[in-house]
Amino acid sequence: MSFQIIGDSCCDYPYLEDDYAWLKRVPLSIELDGETFIDDETLRCSLLLSKMAASRNAPKSACPSPGSYVEAYECGADDIYVVTLSDKLSGSYNSAVVAANMFKENHPEKNIFVFSSRSASAGQIAICHKILSLAEAGVAFDEIVKQTLEFINGLTTYFLLETLEVFRKNGRLNHLQSIITGALKIKLVMGGDETGNICVRGKALSMDRAVAKLAELIAERCKNLDMSARTLFITHCKCPDRAREARDCILAKVGFKNCQIMTAGGISTIYANAGGIIVAY
Repeated sequence: MSFQIIGDSCCDYPYLEDDYAWLKRVPLSIELDGETFIDDETLRCSLLLSKMAASRNAPKSACPSPGSYVEAYECGADDIYVVTLSDKLSGSYNSAVVAANMFKENHPEKNIFVFSSRSASAGQIAICHKILSLAEAGVAFDEIVKQTLEFINGLTTYFLLETLEVFRKNGRLNHLQSIITGALKIKLVMGGDETGNICVRGKALSMDRAVAKLAELIAERCKNLDMSARTLFITHCKCPDRAREARDCILAKVGFKNCQIMTAGGISTIYANAGGIIVAY
């Protein structure tokens, strides 16, 4: 049985891009000050960052249309697995589900399942790799869905931000909180809760200390677990050295099988901003 894995464009590619023909991405769009950016391979994230810095407004994302997803589903594969941004963060999941129902009406013989990652970015690519390993091993469709849902339930995502400005602009952080964290140079270790919402996991007074705090949190969470078969995934926004620092700090404490580093696409960029990293396992 042939298979295809499909993600939305918050599913980031590795820093050194390998052959990712097995992963097809459906782009979201980004709107800022009346200008629309399509989050695909043509998007210049450095230009997007400069426009974000110059604007008083927060960028807004728009999910792919059901029609865009249906077009991606028309790939000829027997088994189709779709991984989207957390349904708590974007309408991408709902759009993909609507598209899947439309697709099944015309192709009842095909298997298709849409996963809400309950995460983003590095978390999405972690899920895609889990599906890939099972599909390449010849595991049946229903069993892949079952094991992937279990994997999502155990998935952990953290992120560190150099600046909270985007959160202030979009109302997720009030003005007073923004002033205090900015003046004290507080760096927040943030993550997703069990339902896919964003929450604060720790605080530090510098990014170096925040990276160390992140490693401590992961080590504490993994202390009674065998991580030797798990891969650590890190997405960075214009800070490859910080991503490597985080990798080295975490791997010194936890025995992951390996680590993959990705560069942020457009959607990850508007939330992580320059200097931000996202970690998932």
